[in-house]
Order: sequence, then C-alpha cells, then structure tokens
Amino acid sequence: MDILEGELEAFTGFDKEIRESALPLMFESLVGVDWTLLHLSPVYYGFGIPHGNGEPVIVVPGFLGSDIYLYELYLWLGRIGYKPYMSNIGWNADCLNSLSEKLLETIGIAKNETGQKVNLIGHSLGGVLSRSAATQKRDSIASVITLASPFRGVSSHPKVLELSHRIRTRIFKNTDKTDFPHCYTGHCDCSAVSALQNFLPKGLKQTAIYTKSDGIVDWKKCISRFSDNNFEVTGTHIGLVYNFQVYKLIAERLASQN
Repeated sequence: MDILEGELEAFTGFDKEIRESALPLMFESLVGVDWTLLHLSPVYYGFGIPHGNGEPVIVVPGFLGSDIYLYELYLWLGRIGYKPYMSNIGWNADCLNSLSEKLLETIGIAKNETGQKVNLIGHSLGGVLSRSAATQKRDSIASVITLASPFRGVSSHPKVLELSHRIRTRIFKNTDKTDFPHCYTGHCDCSAVSALQNFLPKGLKQTAIYTKSDGIVDWKKCISRFSDNNFEVTGTHIGLVYNFQVYKLIAERLASQN
C-alpha cells in the first residue's frame, strides 16, 4: 500500500463517522491572494501547459456552492482546448443521492455529445460526488481530479459541521427519508454513499490535490492511498478553484492520459 510516508499511520478507507477537526479557518480569508496570483500567472492564459483536443470535462461544485463559482475554471478549460460542462446539480446542499443522480445525468449527456469518456473535476464535496459517480458509472469516466475533497471521510471545522447539520435537518423537513434514515451521513446506504466505500475502477486516472493549510477539511482525508496520485499545493481550501498551481496540475494530468 503506497501512502505518504510518515504522514499517515494507516489507510483505513472510507470513515463513516463525522469528526470535528481543529483547522485554521481564518486562513480562508486569503482566498483573494489565490485569485490574484492566478490572474498574474501565464498558466491562466494558456502558456506553458499542454492543451486538450475537445475531451469532455465536467466541473462539480463543493458544499453550499453552485456551478457559478466554478465559471472561471469552466472558461479556462475551454480556452485550453477541452469541452467543458457544468455539473447542473444545482445548489450543493441536498441529499447526496439526489445530487449524484443529477451528476450522472450530466455525465451521460457529455459522453453522448462527444462520444468520449468524461473527465470529472470536483471541488471539496463536489470531488466526493465525482468519485461516487465514477464508481457508479465505471464505463463512462476517464479520470477524476479532486480539489481538497474529503473522500476518505468527513473531518471538518466545527462551524462547517454545524452548517452540515442544518442542511440535514432541512432535508428531513422537506423530504420523506423513511428508506434512508441516515441520509447526509457516512452511514447512509444510498447508492451515492455506498459507492464511496468502493475503490475507483482499475485504469481510471486519479488525481488528489490538497493543501495542508486547509481551513475547512482535514487534508489527510483528501489523499489517495497511492502517493503518485497525490499533489500538495499552497493556498486555501476555497481558493483551490482559483489557484495557478492547481490549474497547471489539471492541465498536466488531463493531458497525461492521452
């Protein structure tokens, strides 16, 4: 088993428990630095990086986000030669199974329109949804790139967990969840959450990008068991979608599978 040596004592797969973690939430106020450095970088303008050839790429938003804040990444992917798609999952504050079904529908559309397997780029919880979708739709996915995505289990700042609890309360208030009493937890046995307990298909290219200054989730929950898939950058959790180091990695990782 290939893990970051000295950083993680044991890889235990998907942790179903929700855990609090003391994280530097105040660092997230530096997201503007990430955005500024991106626009000063040649990478943003397509220089010094490999380009695509019309391959489909779907961008998936994180917790409490929508496709709107990924629009800059979406446009950049188009500029460097890919066929970008928004996830069309709506506001990422709902039952994961419902969100997953919407993402699977978008994957089907992208594959049918391009005739190619689809690449997924998910930020935070969007990366968790992407890995779940890749396991459910094995024959349709070429690669999954996660940006600060806790796909090994939820370990977050208490303020984030408080917001998550409010979302779960709203879900149960507005929806009959008799069949899924553990909805919006790691113990739910819906298709979306159950898929997270399985490894991604063999041959599917994985990339896990993370930052140790993450103020939202524990970075150790955001890494693959294979160190070759893991890439550390400097920056904020929120700012990874505006991070020039991340954009460069995305371009290189997408191109390396061709």
